[in-house]
Amino acid sequence: MDWNSRKVLSWRTSNTMTVDFCVLAPNESLALYLTPEIFNSDQGSQFTSEVFTSILIDAEIAILMDGVGRSIDNVFIERLWRTLKYENIYLSPSGSGTELREGIAKYLDFYNTERPHDGVDGLTPYVAYYQSDTRQQVA
Repeated sequence: MDWNSRKVLSWRTSNTMTVDFCVLAPNESLALYLTPEIFNSDQGSQFTSEVFTSILIDAEIAILMDGVGRSIDNVFIERLWRTLKYENIYLSPSGSGTELREGIAKYLDFYNTERPHDGVDGLTPYVAYYQSDTRQQVA
């Protein structure tokens, strides 16, 4: 997520916490968007692994990790997951992993392109991202 615009740049879902799954989203984001100055994550082993951190180090991105038990350190992501759950997942429970991924993809497209956000002056994240002079400083 670009913190300035709230645009979700890339995402993945998995029923495991392996590093190979976790590197897919930042690799895609780096291929499609500007390189951020800072990348924020929690301190899970997949995010502290050499495989994961080397992607960021090689791209010269500063790594910022939340404090243990400090979900507020990454409040924008925590808010995104709450919004996704309450506006989509809880209202339309999925019968399979495939249905879940399709539902999340559809919702995140809506989130980025149609859902206005107070934090970006009522714009959609898509519009705010492409209008910003400082886009993607923090992902």
